[in-house]
Amino acid sequence: MSSVERTRIDTERNFLDVIDKVDEIDHTAVDTTHVFTVSQVYEGLLLKMGEKGNDGGQFFTPREIIRAMVRVIDPRIGETVYDPGCGTGGFLAQSFEQMTGAGNANITSGDQLTTLQEHTFYGREKDNAVYPIALANLVLHGIDAPHIWHGNTLTATAAYDGLFEGAPPLYDVILMNPPFGGKEGKDAQTRFAYKTGATQVLFLQHVIDSLRPPAGDEVTGGRCGLVIDEGVLFRTNETAFVRTKRKLLDDCDLWCILSMPPGVFSQARAGVKTNLLFFNKGRPTERIWYYDLSDLKVGKKTPFTLARMGDFFELVGDCRAGGAADRPDSERSWTVMRDAIEASNYDLKAVNPHRVVNEDTRTPEELLDEIERQQTIIAAAIAELRRL
Repeated sequence: MSSVERTRIDTERNFLDVIDKVDEIDHTAVDTTHVFTVSQVYEGLLLKMGEKGNDGGQFFTPREIIRAMVRVIDPRIGETVYDPGCGTGGFLAQSFEQMTGAGNANITSGDQLTTLQEHTFYGREKDNAVYPIALANLVLHGIDAPHIWHGNTLTATAAYDGLFEGAPPLYDVILMNPPFGGKEGKDAQTRFAYKTGATQVLFLQHVIDSLRPPAGDEVTGGRCGLVIDEGVLFRTNETAFVRTKRKLLDDCDLWCILSMPPGVFSQARAGVKTNLLFFNKGRPTERIWYYDLSDLKVGKKTPFTLARMGDFFELVGDCRAGGAADRPDSERSWTVMRDAIEASNYDLKAVNPHRVVNEDTRTPEELLDEIERQQTIIAAAIAELRRL
């Protein structure tokens, strides 16, 4: 409850009663099926917070997007998973669910379960109200020791770091959705090589630096799935944006950019066009494989679901292989070489070369003639109505 300015537990007596009740809880008396149910109810409440546009919205990543990213990155037991802006802990909770498998089928020993519950999941969250929500969400999902650091990731200013003791400096897997459109002051910018007020660009630098390099005979090291707004991809007029993208391509294999439909984040009060980046640390990018879903219509009656990504999942393959060489082109997918990216000053925006654009080829004179013709038709219709 550190840094929480107010709470509904408004008397010392009530607070003592809560502590007594919590102290009475024994894990041997808790039915795991009940815990799973409560965790799903809790996630449902977080979803409603995002849909209603109140305080939870800015921290909510649509569950289907989280599932898609976790499915592609495919974290395994024994790997560390990190989210430097974890919000309510959605990426970490979903990673735990995937790593345990249906009915804990992936767990073959008690040591593996202990590793998952106590030495796998790490995150950072700045917001005072959301930090305890994240802890509750992860505990309800079965993560006994969620290592969540409370403070500003970009300034490294901690409000409470007691749960982060012993955390590794580098990670096997990073999954994240950085805040859209945030602005950071000089206290945050001074910690990064490429200085900008754009929060998402600073987070991208932090993520690159937090991935572990290859070990031993590995070709690639840590891997990442990241939500990024389209402005970061196409902006070439600010030095920090260009240099950060160049750093990404120099230090990592950015093997996939998935262009998302415009409406996927509308329930979380964000109408920004987004993309999903997938990259591995340890070797430079030679080519990028793009996949385009931007033409899909997303709304309340047509929500975004994993079923609409079936073709993508079939083509994407094993993320550990990295590289775009073996991923085929299709009506929705294509490959761009590194030299073309450099020639465009690191403009990474997805522009589908296979999409047919209905272009109006009429000259200005022809358009003016058409306008005059339509005006004549309208004038005749109005005259007819006046005679009635």
